[in-house]
Amino acid sequence: MPRESKRARLERMHAEYALLVEEIPEPKCALNFSTPLQLLIATVLSAQTTDKRVNTVTPELFDRYPTAADLANARPADLEAIIRPLGFYRSKSQHLLGLAAALEERFNGEVPRTMDELVTLPGVGRKTANVVLGNAFHVPGFPVDTHVMRVTGRLRWRDDWNSAHPDPVRIEREICACFDPSEWTDLSHRLIVHGRAVCHARKPDCAHCPLQATCPFVAVA
Repeated sequence: MPRESKRARLERMHAEYALLVEEIPEPKCALNFSTPLQLLIATVLSAQTTDKRVNTVTPELFDRYPTAADLANARPADLEAIIRPLGFYRSKSQHLLGLAAALEERFNGEVPRTMDELVTLPGVGRKTANVVLGNAFHVPGFPVDTHVMRVTGRLRWRDDWNSAHPDPVRIEREICACFDPSEWTDLSHRLIVHGRAVCHARKPDCAHCPLQATCPFVAVA
């Protein structure tokens, strides 16, 4: 494939994203939640499992522990029993207990609204913080998960597209520089949906991909 200028790549990125907007007109978070606290908890639990599986345990979890104070005072064994189907339930239980205690001690039981504060909480990194900011508080955020890394790499939307160990923070910074902040949250959602539905890790469905005409991965596959 011939070398692509930065300007040409940016134009292609926006053209491809326009197609994703047509394909996925109303993207949304796949985790079920009603409050910022519920979304924060669900996102922490989603590590190394699927959102669909998280949604099977959170109704009982949210009903039993509706506030940060309730969760902070939970018996570890009871918490582990609820989230056991998700795997890594012991470490996730400790993360939730530490998270709830930190919210009570430092934020009056409320979920903070800034990146700097969110990432101080146990079990919360930039991806989780961006999910909460974008979906609970409508603050521009671009969560970078495995789907976002894979799709942006195959599309060569970023300089390190062929890296074996891509840096999520670098990806976030590079992709966000190419789009208006108002688009960041939905952009992430659409890339995730596309990765789950079409651009699979092992066997991407290139034949049915709306981006196949311009995708560099299709050209070399």
